[in-house]
Formats: sequence, C-alpha cells, structure tokens
Amino acid sequence: MKAVLARTLGPPENLEIADIPVPEPGPGEVRVDLRAAALNFFDTLIIEGKYQVKPELPFSPGAEFCGVIAALGPGVQGWQIGERVSGYCGHNGAREAVIASAERLARVPDALSDEKAAGLQVTYGTTIHALVDRAQIREGETLVVLGAAGGTGIAAVEVGKALGARVIACASSPEKLAFARQCGADAVIDYTQENLRERLRDLTDGKGVDVLYDPVGGDLAEPAVRSMGWGGRYLVIGFAAGEIPRIPLNLLLLKGCDIRGVFWGAYCKRDPKGQAAHMERLLQWAADGVISAHVDKVFPLDETPQALAYIAARQALGKIVVTP
Repeated sequence: MKAVLARTLGPPENLEIADIPVPEPGPGEVRVDLRAAALNFFDTLIIEGKYQVKPELPFSPGAEFCGVIAALGPGVQGWQIGERVSGYCGHNGAREAVIASAERLARVPDALSDEKAAGLQVTYGTTIHALVDRAQIREGETLVVLGAAGGTGIAAVEVGKALGARVIACASSPEKLAFARQCGADAVIDYTQENLRERLRDLTDGKGVDVLYDPVGGDLAEPAVRSMGWGGRYLVIGFAAGEIPRIPLNLLLLKGCDIRGVFWGAYCKRDPKGQAAHMERLLQWAADGVISAHVDKVFPLDETPQALAYIAARQALGKIVVTP
C-alpha cells in the first residue's frame, strides 16, 4: 500500500511516498481502509522532531481519519467489517490503510462526508473537552478565541456557539476575521491592528472575559490574562506562536481567575467513554449542520508535503485533508 513516510526528521519536502506492506491489526485494533485523513498544525512539528510526541522512524504524519473497517484484530467486539468510521491514531494516518484502537473509533452518520468526518477528532474533540469538561462554560458567557481562523480556533468558535456562548474571535487579518464571522463569531478583533486588552474591555463592558481559549501562546498570553473577568477560566490549548509564555501569577490572585490546562490526548486515555460520547455528539452536530466541520482544502495523498507546507505557512482557514 502507499504511505507518506518521514524517514528522517525535517521539513515537509523531506517526506517520501513509498510502498509498504499492508499492516495487520493486533489485539483490540482494527484496520481501516482510508478515505480521508486530516492534518493538523502539530503534524508540521512532529515531522521535525519538535513535538512532545516523537514516533520511531519511519512514520507517517496524520493523526485522524475517516474510512471503512477492513479487518478486526483479536478481541475486537462491537464493530463489523464494512462500517464507515472516523478515528484517531496519533500518527501514521497519511497512508492507504490505518491501524487504530477500536475504542478510538466512532460511527459516521450517512449525511456526513468523509472529508468532514476525518477532521473532527483532534480540533473539535479538543474543543468540546476544553469547553465542557475544563471550563464548564455556561450559556450566555463570553468566550474569547485566539487564533480563531485556524482549525482549532474555528472549532472553538463553532462549539462555543453551539453551547450558547457569546463568541469574540481574535485573528491576524481581515480575511481570517471575516471567516470567523462566517462561522458564527459575534464580534472580532484584529490583534495586529488593535490593542487586545483594550478591545476586550470594551466588548465585555469592562467586566472581563469569562472563558478564553488560547491555542497560540506567545506575546498574546499576558494581555489576554489581564483581560480575564472575576472567576474567569483561561484555557491553555497549545503554543502555535512557538513561545511558551510566562504569566505573572499575581494576575490570577488579583482577578480571582484560573489557568486550566487542556491535554486532550491524556483525557482520551483516562476517560475513553467520555471522549466517545463527545465524538458522537460532534458527528451528529456536523451531520445536522450545527457545526460546519469546515474543510479548507483537499489534497491528494501524494501531495501531503504540499499540504503540510500550506499549514506551516499559516494559510489554512479550517481543516486540511488528504485523500488516497
């Protein structure tokens, strides 16, 4: 079968297209014939050895997928060959057949496309865990989303709206902000042209932010923390800016607010039933049009290097998908 391989660590252009043996599923695993695999920003890091997860070489990028079950490993129950599923595999998704744990699969509604189903696990899965489990967001609260036009940011805009929040989207260009509005944002801030702290104060009538969703980090973090309201919850999602910020802890004391970490991968291992329930909800929302599960571009599997370069250049508005 065809696979996109990182044989050495490096940029997307170092990836190779190779033929490898069709894998057999082990205990508790299934083999899925791929219909679509979604890529994420962390795939641009993992191929260069800059991510906290470092797979053994060679490996394929791609952590989430949609396809059809082709083989069941020993002990697998509740699944049948031929069922259409989406799932999470961590890496090795950019290949024609994927091995995944059976407990990390979800059935895909007939009304939902392969491409949209492939891209729900990581960004939307992270977001619903962040907003429901970590922030306990309530209807009518203000949710601020940094980096709001990327895959994770758009997921936060849409899930926040579905949960009844007032959403303020923050991004770095008029095009990105227009896209965030299209996906449901109630207000927008261009943090390259406007003072983030002042605008958040204005848009919350001086009360401050209830929940802040931050997949960016870097220089935006401290002014965002300074914008929190009393009892606010600041969600640490990731560090797309490349810099891990250092926050003065006196700000938490003065504002009576919390900084809460969101480690979706660990959550999935600790509470697989909770994650399965979240995925069932998200897939149905996507099938019903409650969330768009927006796909920006679809690349052929052979063009995975170009797809990753597109993500690394911060051009993506929503998800990037590859198909065999």
